[in-house]
Amino acid sequence: MIRVRFAPSPTGYLHVGGARTALFNWLYARRHGGVFVLRIEDTDAERSSEAMVEGILDGLRWLGLDWDEGPHTGGTYGPYFQSQRLERYRATAERLVADGHAYYCYCTPDDIRVKRDAAEASSGVGTWRYDRTCCALTGDDIAARERDGRPRAIRVRAPERTIAFDDAVHGSIAFDGANLEDFVILRSDGHPTYHLSVVCDDVDMKMTHVVRGDDHISNTPKQIVLYQALGAPVPTFAHVPLILGSDKKRLSKRHGATSVIEYARQGYMPEAMVNFLALLGWSPGEGDREVFTREQLIAAFDLSGISGGNAVFNVEKLDWFNQQHLWSLPPAELGWRVKPVLERAGLWSDVYAGDKHAWFDAVLQLLKTRAKKIDDFAELGRYFFTMEPAYDPAAVARHLRTDGMRDHLVAIDEAFDALPTFDVDTTEQAVRTVAEVRGVKAATLIHAVRVALTGRTASPGLFEVAVLLGRQVTKARLAQALTLIASPVGG
Repeated sequence: MIRVRFAPSPTGYLHVGGARTALFNWLYARRHGGVFVLRIEDTDAERSSEAMVEGILDGLRWLGLDWDEGPHTGGTYGPYFQSQRLERYRATAERLVADGHAYYCYCTPDDIRVKRDAAEASSGVGTWRYDRTCCALTGDDIAARERDGRPRAIRVRAPERTIAFDDAVHGSIAFDGANLEDFVILRSDGHPTYHLSVVCDDVDMKMTHVVRGDDHISNTPKQIVLYQALGAPVPTFAHVPLILGSDKKRLSKRHGATSVIEYARQGYMPEAMVNFLALLGWSPGEGDREVFTREQLIAAFDLSGISGGNAVFNVEKLDWFNQQHLWSLPPAELGWRVKPVLERAGLWSDVYAGDKHAWFDAVLQLLKTRAKKIDDFAELGRYFFTMEPAYDPAAVARHLRTDGMRDHLVAIDEAFDALPTFDVDTTEQAVRTVAEVRGVKAATLIHAVRVALTGRTASPGLFEVAVLLGRQVTKARLAQALTLIASPVGG
């Protein structure tokens, strides 16, 4: 069975790059009926926090990336927090020493620094590697240092051979073992290095595939050495391209929000974010098709579709994806998502879920043609959900406070009153007839009526807006506009 994992460090919230890595792992597991494991790499006690852990979990939950094993879920191979597995790492390091694959190193940081500085001073280049001083210690040497209570780390004996692996994204990759120093796996304070903890966990949790960012390629040879030293199968590696900002530099806060939860707060839909992230560095091989549901992504996903090139995070493209998914929401689902947005804006009424639910759904269907995010509905539709629109002074000056407009609006009001039915066709014809009779352009009156009804110069179709507001509200808004025209400028 395929087993994959997402192993974030809780030193920050779930960022876009981590979310994309989690998504690729989740899609691969779901595509092949495998297991998606969430493991928290919290060995950095000073920078890790419970709040950050919950922030990461919240981000995954918002995206809909449920984990089969991990925090709050449990599983056969727990615990799933590295801080709870320290004894396991220490025991593994001691086992490697006992098996001859690692050795105790009593060199202090000062010893290492002196040797490195001397080597770099003589050669002029920073290529010094640990010289295996402690690898040559005899049993008596070690016993003497142990009696003295000398602090010691544990180093792995790096093999001087080529270390190669087939990457599912990049193909065959080889490293010259002669350039690999004997690296530390357990520090003198008893804490594991990243290489020991991650390999120990992957072995214990029976990971079959390791899907992670390109920045980990350089870590892979050291980890392969550890897998082999432990007599464990080496998983299939798939190193995915990094996500870059528009300036082709690694995505960071200077490019805008990088936290997944921040995009949730901004009104983006999780379906859109999942669709967008999936196509950052992966192609389904289906021509120009871009919009996918979660289920369609699962059915199409395969590691072979991951590109070796870096992907660019484009907020405008995310907006487009969000709009596509928003437009596809059924009316009831759209209403359910907009409700909390209106509640936060103080615009919600329970009648929208009761007697006026059909009207509410119709309003949302009209507004969604102009919305990019769920949060847009509060601003775009404010004039539907309040007694009085907020008039834009510039719109009033341009379209209402013009010569003859008061009389034009009175004529339109009277024409609306005379209509036997108040619908899109009759209201439009009424405005155009008034324009023709009074010798003005129809567009001039349409702009003025739009401002009168909505307070702004842009809205969905004016006559659709008027019909949804209803005859009585439309009449009241025209009266408000007449009062506004008569009031002093700035009053």
